[in-house]
Amino acid sequence: MSGAAAGIFALSVVLLLGGIHFFLSIKKPGVYPPKYVQKKRAAALAAGGAFLFLLGMIVISFQ
Repeated sequence: MSGAAAGIFALSVVLLLGGIHFFLSIKKPGVYPPKYVQKKRAAALAAGGAFLFLLGMIVISFQ
């Protein structure tokens, strides 16, 4: 695996973990920022992680 593909996969894992963190924090009472902001952040991070994961798969397939 090239360094670029490994970096893409590492970034996708970080983004997915961030999405999971914000998704789980929605369930906690009395958190700041408001829940609708956390939902937006969780969705954006998960979408970015999924996109980078697919991009990494494409990069690996062309090596």
